Amino acid sequence: MRESDLDRVLAWRNHEDTRRYMYTTRPIGADEHRQWFARTSADSARHLMIFEVDGEPRGFLNIGPIQAGGIAEWGFYAAPGTPKGTGRTLGEKALRFAFATLGLHKLCGEVIAGNQASRDFHLRLGFRQEGVLIAQHFDGMLYQDVLLFGMLSSEWPGSGDASVA
Repeated sequence: MRESDLDRVLAWRNHEDTRRYMYTTRPIGADEHRQWFARTSADSARHLMIFEVDGEPRGFLNIGPIQAGGIAEWGFYAAPGTPKGTGRTLGEKALRFAFATLGLHKLCGEVIAGNQASRDFHLRLGFRQEGVLIAQHFDGMLYQDVLLFGMLSSEWPGSGDASVA
């Protein structure tokens, strides 16, 4: 992700279909978004990327920060209105990057319990639900559980693929 991507990513992030599943559901302002980018892009333990298909931007991916032992969190979203299957492709490419390129030991994700599509998405990619943080997130009206997902490099479906080396 480059500074030139900021307006596009902000529009994706502020789209109702994206932000309703985020911890911060209010629209993010341009200054706040620039400050976030300045802070996170300066962190060498974090990878901010634009997912493209045939040169066309189709989503956002954030891996990091990478902790000692090669453990990191991820966050992602497909651009609103992208073709069916975009999220799956983004997820598979993200896992390849995390495990084959970065050499991570484990990738972790959090899902607000009301986001059934993201829960199912993680399970389809091969993540395991490792826990639940009960009533962890207050969305302004009610408390929601946060589901914890993880995948070890040895569990990654591509771990036995010789073509990733």
